[in-house]
Amino acid sequence: MSNENNNNILGVLTGIAIGAGLGILFAPDKGSKTRTKIAEGAIAAKDTVETEAAHLKDTVVEKAETLKDSVADTLHSKASTLEEKLDVIVSDASYKADDLISNLEEKLKILKDRNKKLQTK
Repeated sequence: MSNENNNNILGVLTGIAIGAGLGILFAPDKGSKTRTKIAEGAIAAKDTVETEAAHLKDTVVEKAETLKDSVADTLHSKASTLEEKLDVIVSDASYKADDLISNLEEKLKILKDRNKKLQTK
């Protein structure tokens, strides 16, 4: 879209320059009238450029806001996904810790039983 706006502005400015040049070359009016027409044309060109620049600015601001919202949504989504994955990891670790504790308790019981047998002999 930026290229299109640049092309439009360039086209308007080129048209104004060509028109002013031809107007000067083939002007049937006095120099003062021709200068007035050129001044009016310059003012019209300035107004056109200002309008196009304002439109371009509005378009850029709008696209920036859209991009900002999109990035914020993506980051929020990624954060939620990361939080869910972290919850799963913590839950899995908790179950594994419980299993490990149970296994250690069983081995401790076996060792205590062996120790009792060795002490009674």
